[in-house]
Amino acid sequence: MTDTTSSSVQSEEREVSADLHDGDLEPTGSAGESDVTADDADDIEDDQSEAAEEGDDESGGTASEADLFHQSEIAADYIEGLLDILDFDGDIDELVHNGRPMVEVVGARLNNLVGTRGATLEALQELSRLAVYRRTGGPSRLLLDVGGFRAARRKELGALAKNAAERVKQHGEAVRLEPMSAFERKCVHDVINAMAGVESESEGVEPSRRIVIRPAR
Repeated sequence: MTDTTSSSVQSEEREVSADLHDGDLEPTGSAGESDVTADDADDIEDDQSEAAEEGDDESGGTASEADLFHQSEIAADYIEGLLDILDFDGDIDELVHNGRPMVEVVGARLNNLVGTRGATLEALQELSRLAVYRRTGGPSRLLLDVGGFRAARRKELGALAKNAAERVKQHGEAVRLEPMSAFERKCVHDVINAMAGVESESEGVEPSRRIVIRPAR
């Protein structure tokens, strides 16, 4: 990684630590190589869902189980250091699930690590992926979860997707959902891809990228 990118990452890390204390962190982008590392894996995954593809993407398809677990260990160390700085208590588990490195943080009073609709969590995930990039030199599909937020959000989005799909079937007209993160879009795509008579695709650009559900063609 270049000195410029490293400085950018360190600067954003300092901003995250300060904003987490205030509980008002919003997701922010990083310059240069950090944009590629933080966003490309989810964009690729989102595009694959739109095409109803089931294979691994190029950022994680060739990684071994040991390599993926090593990524989760790097990210877990990074999150542990951040929790120490912020004086937050939490149990951290690193694992590999469905061919993807994961870090789960469980504990009380961790709402500031999630933020409104997971905005802070998404930013922390980006920084965790950057930490992996600095150590490995390659992008990561790391998934970070805090307090089971993603599992709960996935359940909510599943119900939302099914409801929207039924409206599409009933009225025969497309339904546009609210803007969502790449993680949220994938949750919806997965549900729609498993249903007959409807299809979904993403439209727009971040942060206003959203899903459109329409009758299957």
